[in-house]
Amino acid sequence: MPVRTAEAEWKGGVVDGSGRIKLGSGAFDGPYSFKARFEDGSGTNPEELMGASHAGCFTMALSGALGRAGYKPEHIHTTAKVHLEKVPDGFAIPKIDLDTEAKVAGITPEAFQEIAHQAKAGCPVSKALAGVEITLNAKLV
Repeated sequence: MPVRTAEAEWKGGVVDGSGRIKLGSGAFDGPYSFKARFEDGSGTNPEELMGASHAGCFTMALSGALGRAGYKPEHIHTTAKVHLEKVPDGFAIPKIDLDTEAKVAGITPEAFQEIAHQAKAGCPVSKALAGVEITLNAKLV
């Protein structure tokens, strides 16, 4: 299996400095900063990238799980909300909320819920984030 890479570079102090994050594939190369992470500044941040990774992984895992169960999804859309919180010793990511909507012909709501929760548990990014509470709100459209 391939090993994926990403890079980050930072110049200056944590509050007044800035950096760049670059994906090994070249699909993204952009700025990040203290303001982008902790306020409403421009650029990306690690939590946003983590959310993209988790949403993408879960969506693919759900598509695969539906396929193995004999269903062909027409459309799946997932949003990941990564919660960054101040804690006594710094900051932590205690929770990620996954919200997904899927259009899948011929599936019952109960079967969809079961498959969606199995996909959440089996998604490699969910497994990597085992120390984080991961919620799932899944609905058929």
